[in-house]
Amino acid sequence: MNPPDTLDGWLAYIERLHSRPMELGLDRVRVVADRMGLCWPCATIVVGGTNGKGSTCALLDAILRAAGYRVGKYASPHLLRFVERAQIDGRPVAEPILLAAFAAVERARGDTPLTYFEFTTLAVFSCFAGAELDCAVLEVGLGGRLDAVNIVDADCAIVTTVDLDHMEWLGDTREAIGAEKAHIYRAGRPAICVDPDPPGSLRAVAADLGADLWCLGRDFAVADVHQPPEPTQWTYRGRAQDRAALPWPALRGVHQLRNAAGALAALEALADRLPVDQQAVRVGLRTVTLPGRYQVLPGRPARILDVAHNPHAARALAQALRAHGPFRKTYAVFGMLADKDAQAVVAALRDVIDVWHLADTPGARGRDARSLAQAAFGDDGGAPVFQHDSVAAALDAATAAAGPDDRIVTFGSFVIVADALRWAERKSR
Repeated sequence: MNPPDTLDGWLAYIERLHSRPMELGLDRVRVVADRMGLCWPCATIVVGGTNGKGSTCALLDAILRAAGYRVGKYASPHLLRFVERAQIDGRPVAEPILLAAFAAVERARGDTPLTYFEFTTLAVFSCFAGAELDCAVLEVGLGGRLDAVNIVDADCAIVTTVDLDHMEWLGDTREAIGAEKAHIYRAGRPAICVDPDPPGSLRAVAADLGADLWCLGRDFAVADVHQPPEPTQWTYRGRAQDRAALPWPALRGVHQLRNAAGALAALEALADRLPVDQQAVRVGLRTVTLPGRYQVLPGRPARILDVAHNPHAARALAQALRAHGPFRKTYAVFGMLADKDAQAVVAALRDVIDVWHLADTPGARGRDARSLAQAAFGDDGGAPVFQHDSVAAALDAATAAAGPDDRIVTFGSFVIVADALRWAERKSR
C-alpha cells in the first residue's frame, strides 16, 4: 500500500483497519508500542474519569506552561479537527509530524489490527517521544484498565469522577466502573481521586496496587470559597502545601474548583520533579481554555456550548446555568447518541430549560429527534418540545424565537457541539 499523503487520507485509512470501531485491551497496542521503541524521559500524568478529564488536562497544561515547562497534552475526542487531540506548548502538532508518526505506526504494526483510537494514540505518543517534553498530560479515552493510554506507567494518575456512562463496556454500577478507572494507578505512585464520594472498589484497587491514594476531602480540599459580590477566590489545601487567594478557573462552573484542586494535588505530589510557583498557578487558572465546556460565544442572545452527555455532566451543567444569569428564557438545542440515558439528562435540566429544540444526531450510534423526544419526554406535557433534522435547523429556530435577553444552550454530545460551532462559524462570515 502506498501510504496516504494527507491527514484526511490517513484518518480514513485508519478507520477501516479494524473490524470493530472499539475493542478494549492492551495486548495489541503494547506489541506495536514495543516494536516502535516508544519511551519518553519526561514526567507523565494520566487523567481518567467519567467527567472532568478534559478540564483537568487543560488546567494542568495551562499551569505547567505558565511555569515555563514544555508540555504535551493528549485529549479525545476532538470537536472540529483531529489536530486538537495532540498539542505541544498549547499548539497543535504540525501536520507533517503527525503524518510521519502515522507512517511509523503503520510500519511497526505489521499484521496487528489496531482500532482507530489505538492507532492514533500510538501516533500521538510517537510525536511526544521526539519532542523533548518536560511533562506529558494524557487523557484516558474510555474506562482505564483496558484503554490504550494505560500502557503508560504514569508518574501520577488522576481519576476525576466515577459515574454511570459507557455501561455496556465498563459495567452497570459505580463499583464496577470505579474498579475499571482505578487501574490507571500505579504502585508507589501518587493516585489522585477527585470524586467526593469514591466507590469502595476504587479504594480497594488502589490499595491492592500499592498506590499512594490522595482523596478529595481527606488529603486535599477546596476551601475558603468566595463568590460574587466578593472577589472570586478560593484556597487549595493539600497534604503539605496550601495555596491561598487563588482566582477561580476561567472554565465556568463551581465543579471546576474540584478539577483545579485535583490538578494542584497532582502538582503537589510531583513537586520535587515539577516545581510550580504560585504565580504560575494563578496565571494558569486565569488563562485556561477548553472549547465545548460551558463555552460562551459572544453576542446576544447568549449562546452556550457544553458537551454534557450523561446525567452527571447534566447536573453540573444545570448548576452552571443556575449560577449564570439572569436571563429571561433558556432555550435548549439538544441531541444525544442512542446509547445514552436521555431521560435522566433531561430530568437533571428540566427546571432550567424553558423550551426544547431537539436535533437528529448522525452516525451509527446516532438518534433522531423523534426517538429522542419519546425517550426523554414520553407523553410529558411540560415545556414545549420541537423536533428538527439537524443542529443547524434547531439553532435557526431557537435563534428566531429568542430575544436579546434570552440564552440558547446547545449540549448533548461532542457531535452536537461540533455542529453548533460550524453553524456559528458560518453565521459569523
